[in-house]
Amino acid sequence: MKLAAACNSMAVTAKPARGGKRTRASSGAAGATATTAVLTEKKDSEKERRQRMNGLCDKLASLIPKEHNPHADTMTQLGSLDVAASYIKMLKERVDELQHKKTSAQAMATLQGVSGISIPSTTSSGAGSPEREKYLEASAPVVQVRRTDDSSMEVRMICSTEKPIKLHEVITILEEEGADIINANHSVVGHKIFYTIHFRAFSNRIGIDDSRISGRLGALV
Repeated sequence: MKLAAACNSMAVTAKPARGGKRTRASSGAAGATATTAVLTEKKDSEKERRQRMNGLCDKLASLIPKEHNPHADTMTQLGSLDVAASYIKMLKERVDELQHKKTSAQAMATLQGVSGISIPSTTSSGAGSPEREKYLEASAPVVQVRRTDDSSMEVRMICSTEKPIKLHEVITILEEEGADIINANHSVVGHKIFYTIHFRAFSNRIGIDDSRISGRLGALV
């Protein structure tokens, strides 16, 4: 009797063990399914990324004029990117060239307007013609101080490349007069240097005496 009861007890205890094996098998199958889903999602995501990159490369290639990319139809994606990089570099150089011409034109207008010198037009003589250089050389150093708005001012100076103005000395004078420098730039046209300095009063309550600045800068040049 006792032996039979013991065997029945062992049999009851063993049943959950067999059930546990089925649970682990089910968990393994679920884990494999989850892993497959993750891999599929990553694969789809990578496919979408490649498609998006291909679309962007095609769009970039379409923006390049045909004369700069005559073999666009047969060119590889890497080749198209190289052509695009070269074209962008060329555009930047062109922008820099136009910016230089604009700065030169503004400098000429400043020289003509501030000093009252009549400068020959480019249609009758080139930018480096002897007549043009003669007019530029004949002008004396020029200093102009003016207000651009209620809070900021501007200094424009013109001098010869043979006797350039020391910009740090100009900035020192402005700072001594209570100026807060916003930006400063210069350009060279022929034998002339054109300086432009934008500044504002360090203290609005104290302000800046522009006539005093004009006097000190006039003495400097």
